[in-house]
Amino acid sequence: MKFTGAICIALVIVLVSSLDLTSAAVEEEIKVACVVTELIPCLESSIIGVHPYPECCVTLKAQQSCLCGYIQNPVYGGFFKNAHSVFTGCGVPYPTC
Repeated sequence: MKFTGAICIALVIVLVSSLDLTSAAVEEEIKVACVVTELIPCLESSIIGVHPYPECCVTLKAQQSCLCGYIQNPVYGGFFKNAHSVFTGCGVPYPTC
């Protein structure tokens, strides 16, 4: 009887732990919205070639999962294809799409 109780408690702990991981993953997906206009602070750096602003780097790192979509988009793809110095300056690897 004690063994069965211990198994039940262990099962509850595992289930609760997995729920916490799932909700964390969902929250992470919600946080990363692909909004290209949030990268406007990177524009000057890309065009003029100055070192990227910290705000640019933070946003670029946060939106790494969006970068291939931006690069493949004909509207802004040219900006990103010419922004290798911004990626380097922020320590973000240029995506291979």
